[in-house]
Amino acid sequence: MLNFFRHDHGENGLAPHLHTGRKGEDAAAGEAKARGWKILDRNWRAGRLELDIVCEDGEEIVFLEVKTRAEQGLLSPAEALSPEKCRRLTRAAQAWLDAHDAWERPCRFDLACVTAGSDGFYHTEILSHVIEQ
Repeated sequence: MLNFFRHDHGENGLAPHLHTGRKGEDAAAGEAKARGWKILDRNWRAGRLELDIVCEDGEEIVFLEVKTRAEQGLLSPAEALSPEKCRRLTRAAQAWLDAHDAWERPCRFDLACVTAGSDGFYHTEILSHVIEQ
């Protein structure tokens, strides 16, 4: 027997969790720009691999993974960065460096921890160097 679940769609026809994720990425991009970083790519894909945001911080490439959670969620955004996700991000970054012939550039992995507050605002904290290279 098949079970069907109705999904309420929010703004722009997106399911609520996708809408929250998109708003979280927008908040993270805003924080990166406020820090003076240049956004090079958003939602860059290579096959099944994806990078949320790729930035330039001076000469350094920053692979910015965004994790958005509700204020009262069970896991914090930082807890959502699993070892498997770190491996996938590393492979995606390698694909990005290949595609942009940028292997000589210094790079790092940062995590944007975005919390969707009950006040309607998205609070962003960026943690640097979350994956050792």
